Amino acid sequence: QVQLVESGGGLVQPGGSLKLSCAASGFTLANYAVGWFRQAPGKEREEVSCISSSDGNTVYTRSVKGRFTISRDNAKNTVYMQMNSLKPEDTAVYYCAVDRTYGSNCYYGGMDYWGKGTLVTVSS
Repeated sequence: QVQLVESGGGLVQPGGSLKLSCAASGFTLANYAVGWFRQAPGKEREEVSCISSSDGNTVYTRSVKGRFTISRDNAKNTVYMQMNSLKPEDTAVYYCAVDRTYGSNCYYGGMDYWGKGTLVTVSS
C-alpha cells in the first residue's frame, strides 16, 4: 500500500521547536523529491521546503530560512523537517508531498502525491 504519513505536529509556545516526519510506505522515498507545504486557516496553501532526490539539494521559502531544516533518513524511508524558533504565523496544517518522477529535483508543481497533514499550533 502506497502511503505518506505525517506526524510530529502539536502545540508549542513561540520560540519553541518541533520536528515533523513524513514516513513513506509502499515505495522508496529516496528516489523522489519531497516537499513540505502548509495551509493556515483561511489562507492558501504555501510551499515551505523541498529536498531533491538526486543530490539532496534543499529549498526553503524565505519566511522559514534559517529556522527550518529539511532532511532525509533513507534507512527509515522518512523525510523530516526540523522547525526551530517557531512563530505564531507558522501555525498551519503541514503536508508532505512527493514528485513521483524517478530521480526528481525540487519542483513544487510536480508534486502529486500527498499525505493527510499534521497540525502545528504556535501559541502561548
